[in-house]
Amino acid sequence: MFAKKKNKAELTFIAHGTRTIGELHFEGNALVAGEVQGKISSLANIEIDNDGLIDGNVKCLELKVSGYFKGQLTCNKLIITNTGTVDGEVCSQSMEIFEGGQFIGQRIKEESPQVEIIEPQFEPLATSTETH
Repeated sequence: MFAKKKNKAELTFIAHGTRTIGELHFEGNALVAGEVQGKISSLANIEIDNDGLIDGNVKCLELKVSGYFKGQLTCNKLIITNTGTVDGEVCSQSMEIFEGGQFIGQRIKEESPQVEIIEPQFEPLATSTETH
């Protein structure tokens, strides 16, 4: 009678002026207009806006760079727009660079990297009963 509602991941937006450091995991697409530093994974696509910056280790299906990426990337497809810069080590099945876009670094092309994202396992923080 009632259709089962699909659990659809929404877009995650990191706004201009926001700076995030750490380990991030996105189930859906992500748009980065601010600055992200650390280990990032997505079950979908990540886009770096013109003023956006990612510095770290990224695993996703597709990365579109209009801003700046520095670090290690594993993805199925990398797109560098005319305003984008990628500086680092890239492992991707396909790569597209528009005129004006920059790629500085090393590319490792594998037959089919098919990125597999593993959900992070969080452990509860240890609590101490010791007093000083």
